[in-house]
Amino acid sequence: MESTYRSRIAPSPTGYLHLGHARTFWIAAERARAAGGTLLFRNDDLDPHRSKPNFISAMIEDLRWLGLDWQPPMVNQSERLPLYRAALDRLIAQGDAYECICTRKDLARLAHAPHEEQDDEPVYDGHCRPIQNVYHSGHSEESHSACAVTIPSGKPTTWRFRIPANATRITFHDQNLGLHTFIPGRNFGDFLLWSRDGVPSYQLASTVDDAAMGITELVRGADLLKSTARQILLQCALGLPTPRYFHCRLVRDEHGVRLAKRHDALSLRTLREQGQTPQQIIASFDTSL
Repeated sequence: MESTYRSRIAPSPTGYLHLGHARTFWIAAERARAAGGTLLFRNDDLDPHRSKPNFISAMIEDLRWLGLDWQPPMVNQSERLPLYRAALDRLIAQGDAYECICTRKDLARLAHAPHEEQDDEPVYDGHCRPIQNVYHSGHSEESHSACAVTIPSGKPTTWRFRIPANATRITFHDQNLGLHTFIPGRNFGDFLLWSRDGVPSYQLASTVDDAAMGITELVRGADLLKSTARQILLQCALGLPTPRYFHCRLVRDEHGVRLAKRHDALSLRTLREQGQTPQQIIASFDTSL
């Protein structure tokens, strides 16, 4: 009987892949192989300023060199904007999304405390959230403490997901790290769906793609646990299935800092040039997951 297991790897072509990426993608490939399932490849190339063609070819070459295999064709997010826009339009029609005029400078004042994720957006204070609205369950929400904001005509805006009043906590069981609970309003606020540059957020695009690609298990880094809570809210609002989740512990440098693409010395490209073999790199992976 053919396995129904479907997973994916989804690198972003904004730099060279490092050991942390390699380990997570290798685990994804191993879990797909063990399940007799399918591994897909998604190219998360939505960032118009940082995505580069040379990084696309490099990540494919480096992962092939490491021994990973996946089912073609590669899915390019930059070619799927109408799919994401349709999802946004549905959220808007349901009252699950609203326009926001807050700038990055406005949002910077909200960063009161450090976050688990260096690039995580601060908890939004609801400045542009409508005082009263109707969300997808059909129930009217009580007035919000924030004032309604009039959006000036022609002013660039973003779109935010409006967390329903009945979403008091999001709980899910991770296949690797166990039970996790996040509380909207404390751990995250109304989050971004669409930028003023016309680009969908990671949360929206990933949620839509994972459903469209029939993903049954998501394997990714533990820095995305909070994103999982946000995406479960989107799945509920859009009537999409919730897959299983397997979050891997992060690979860190000698100072305990999680790896980023600025760690050129630990990129697969650099390690290859230094003469390391795929077997040596895989053997270096921490098997505790």
